[in-house]
Amino acid sequence: MNRSSGKLIVFYDGSCPVCIRDRRWYEKLAGRTGESVEWLDITGRDEELLQQGIHPDKALRELHVKDAQGQVHREIDAYILLMSRVTSLKPLAWLIALPVVRPILAWLYHRWVAQRLLSRV
Repeated sequence: MNRSSGKLIVFYDGSCPVCIRDRRWYEKLAGRTGESVEWLDITGRDEELLQQGIHPDKALRELHVKDAQGQVHREIDAYILLMSRVTSLKPLAWLIALPVVRPILAWLYHRWVAQRLLSRV
């Protein structure tokens, strides 16, 4: 079984309106493919996250996706894995994986998340 098949578990912030909107957008684009993705709201699940090897603070700051083999992918790698499942998102997954794009996108993503978390305080 390769990384693009089997069940994925997406750890997401269910208290984040943007995260919820992004989940719905993905599910709409994925159609039946989305049935192979389980969405796990990390809110109040610190112990469970730690058991999975995911620090709760990191879970808020970076997307984490667990593949069918139990490997946890984070940040841009998690997005690439998730998007590569959906035909219409495959070109975007390819684009963000490019060596010149990936670090810039990671930097922008971390800035956006930091601002999002600051606005919740």
